[in-house]
Amino acid sequence: MDIPFTLEQFYGVFRDYNESVWPAQLFLVAIALAAITLALRPRSWSGLAVSAILGFLWTWIAVAYHFSFFTRINPAAYVFAGVSMAGAAVFIWQGVIRRRLQFKWLPGMRAYAGVALMVFALVVYPIWSAYAGHGYPDTPTFGLPCPTTIFTIGLLAFAVPPIPRSPLVVPVLWCLVGAQAAFFLGMQPDMGLVAAAVVGIFVLVTASQGQKA
Repeated sequence: MDIPFTLEQFYGVFRDYNESVWPAQLFLVAIALAAITLALRPRSWSGLAVSAILGFLWTWIAVAYHFSFFTRINPAAYVFAGVSMAGAAVFIWQGVIRRRLQFKWLPGMRAYAGVALMVFALVVYPIWSAYAGHGYPDTPTFGLPCPTTIFTIGLLAFAVPPIPRSPLVVPVLWCLVGAQAAFFLGMQPDMGLVAAAVVGIFVLVTASQGQKA
C-alpha cells in the first residue's frame, strides 16, 4: 500500500492536534458519557439529544481533525472530511429533525456488543495505545476517527428497531478505511474497527428492516 506520509508525520499529527485542542478531549468524553446515560435511562427527548451528540462528534472529526490537521500530510483527508460531514448530517436529519432514532437498553447480544465497543473506545483504546508505545499526546484520543467510530457503532447497537439504515453507512465505511492503519501503520488498537464493522453490519441487516433508508 502506497502511503503518502511517514509514520513520524502520522503520529506528529496526533501530537499537534492533541496539544492544540486541549482540554477539548475532556469535553468530548463527557458528552460521550452523557449519550450513554441517555441511552440507559431514556427520556422523551433522549433520541434527539443522543443524535445531536453523534452529529457533533462527526462534525468534530471532519473539521477539527481531518480538515484542520490531517490534510497537512494526506490530500485524501479532504475527502474524509466530506464523508464525515455527510455522516454528521445524517445523524442530524434522521435523529434530530425527523426523530427516527431512539436509544434504549434492550437486553440481548446486540446490546452487549454495543457495551463492549463503547468500553473499548473510551477505556481499552487509550490504554492499549499507551501499552503499544503511543502514549499521549502521540495517540488518537476520543474525538478522533477510529475510537469515535467504534463508539458510534456501539451506541447505534442501542438504537430501538426499526431504525433507518443511513446512520450506519459512514461509520461502517470508516471501519473499512481505518482498519488499514492496524495493518499498515502498526496502530494495534484499530483492530477494534474490525469488530465494530461486524457489529455495524449486523445492526444494519437486523435493525433496519421495516424502515426506509
